[in-house]
Amino acid sequence: MTDTVTTQLTNGLTCELPSSSPLAKLLRSQRTWVGPTARERQAILRGATSVAVVGASPNPSRSSSFVGTYLQQSTDLRVYFVNPRADTILGQKAYPDLASLPEVPDIVDVFRKASDIRSVVDDVLAIGAKTIWVQLGIYDEEAARYGEENGLTVVMDRCMKVEHARFNGGLNLMGFDTGVISAKKAGR
Repeated sequence: MTDTVTTQLTNGLTCELPSSSPLAKLLRSQRTWVGPTARERQAILRGATSVAVVGASPNPSRSSSFVGTYLQQSTDLRVYFVNPRADTILGQKAYPDLASLPEVPDIVDVFRKASDIRSVVDDVLAIGAKTIWVQLGIYDEEAARYGEENGLTVVMDRCMKVEHARFNGGLNLMGFDTGVISAKKAGR
């Protein structure tokens, strides 16, 4: 007897497939959790006054350093860095955990591996923050659903720096800051 899996398709119908079939494997790998729309992400960023960067690194070549620098220099957000092994990051005090912050941040921006996201969601819930933003390339669908079921707004697999710049005119189609604030293309 062949083991089967029942799969719910995006149209709501279900079907049974042999669990070892290529289609069953493909469907298991498909992402079904989506998260907030672009307009909703824009509203999250525009409504925020503070952000905690969890997993921030004092190493200037790490992506958390690039994002932290951008948030400090290009936004009005109060930025807090969370790393239990660092004293300072980008010239600011680093905090050992979210519970040590001087305020509950509006957004918790996470630079941790996917297997750590569920525990970070628990930490975010414990302090009463409303939004967790998990960085580009990091995805845990179960943690996202768990966070939403417990009242969190969850953004996942998106870079806060890129999204903020995108919503504020700082990116062109290639993703680079053009320095031009105009609807006209250069040279015209």
